[in-house]
Amino acid sequence: MAQRSTNGRTGNSHSTKKRKKKSRARTAVILLVEALVLVVMLVALWVVTRATDEETGIQKVEIQEEDIVINQAVQENEVLQGYYTVALFGVDSTVGNLTSNTRSDTIMIVSLNLDTKEVHLMSVYRDTYLNLGNDTYSKCNAAYAKGGPQQAISMLNMNLDLDITDFVTVGFKGMVDAVDALGGVWIDVDETELLHINNYQIGISENLNTSYTPVTDTGYQLLDGIQATAYCRIRYGGGDDYKRTERQREVLLAMLDQAKTMDVTTLTKMVNNVFGSVYTSIELSEIISLLSDLSSYTVVNDGGFPFEEYRTSATMGNNIGSVVICTDMETAVTEFHQMFFNDYNYEPSDELKAIAAQIKSDTSPYVSY
Repeated sequence: MAQRSTNGRTGNSHSTKKRKKKSRARTAVILLVEALVLVVMLVALWVVTRATDEETGIQKVEIQEEDIVINQAVQENEVLQGYYTVALFGVDSTVGNLTSNTRSDTIMIVSLNLDTKEVHLMSVYRDTYLNLGNDTYSKCNAAYAKGGPQQAISMLNMNLDLDITDFVTVGFKGMVDAVDALGGVWIDVDETELLHINNYQIGISENLNTSYTPVTDTGYQLLDGIQATAYCRIRYGGGDDYKRTERQREVLLAMLDQAKTMDVTTLTKMVNNVFGSVYTSIELSEIISLLSDLSSYTVVNDGGFPFEEYRTSATMGNNIGSVVICTDMETAVTEFHQMFFNDYNYEPSDELKAIAAQIKSDTSPYVSY
C-alpha cells in the first residue's frame, strides 16, 4: 500500500508559493459564482473552525494547508502555478443536514487558467475505487464521510497529482435561489428525463417546504430553480451516475450562459442568495468584487474521470460493493494533465505510481488486466 510521508504534505515554502498563486487566482475566482450552484446536493462538512458572516449567513471554513496532502513532485510542478483549481463536493441531503458521516455524491474539479481565462470542468465518479487520502482504499465518496473536506481534497490531490487547497459546497436552497435569480436556465429535456424530473421535484419541494411547477413537455425550455435542481438529480433511464454528472455539468454551463447576460446587481443578488447555504474556504467579498469580469471566462472542456477508455466496473465483495475502476491510472492521469493543464511533459509522481499499483493489485481478482 502506498505510504504517506511528511514529504507529501505542504511545507512553509510551498505555503508561500500557494499564497502567491492564490493572490493571482483572485482574478479568476468569478467562475465560482456558477460553480457554487452546480453542486445540487448538500455537503457533509467536518469543520475544525467555522466563522459566520453575520450579514450573509455564510459559514466560512478555515482549511489549514498543512492538513492537506500534496504529492512531493506536484509541489515542484511550475505548470500548476498558472492555474487555480478548486474542489466541489455535494451530498444527497436536505437543508441543514450537514454531517461528517455522509458520503459526497458529487465530486467535481474546476480549474481556471489564470492567463487565458479558460475553464476546465471534471466530475470524478463517486464510486471510483481510489486512495481515500489516508492510504486506505474504497469508493472515493467515502473520503468526505471519514475526514471532511481536508481528507476529500487530499484524496483528489493524491490520486490526480493536484495541488488543491480550496473547496466550495452548496445546498438545495442555494441552488434553487441562484437559478431563480438568473431567471431560470435553458435545458433540452428528453422523454426519458420527463418521466423522472417531476418525481425529483416532489422530494425537493417537500424538503424546502415550497411548491413546484410540473414539467409537462419535452424539448428545449426554461427551467426554474426547483426544476433545474431536479434535472441534475436524475440518475435513471440509462447512463446511471455517468449521465447524472453530465446533467450537472450541463446545468452549470447553462447557468454560465445565463449569467453572462445579467448585470452586476442581479449577479450580486444571486451570490448573496447562494452564500446563505454555502460552506467554503473562499471569501464572499472576493467573488462579489469580480462579478464584472464574468464574460471573459470560457469553458473549453468538461468530462468525467475515469475516462471511458480506462473505465470498467465490478463488485468487490459485500464490504465495498459495486465500484468504478480505472484500469490504467498512470495513463489516465497523464491524459488528464494534458487536457486540464496543457502539460505534455507531465510525469506521474512516485506516490501516484504506488497508488496505481495498489489499485491494480486490489481489483485484479475482479477484472481482467
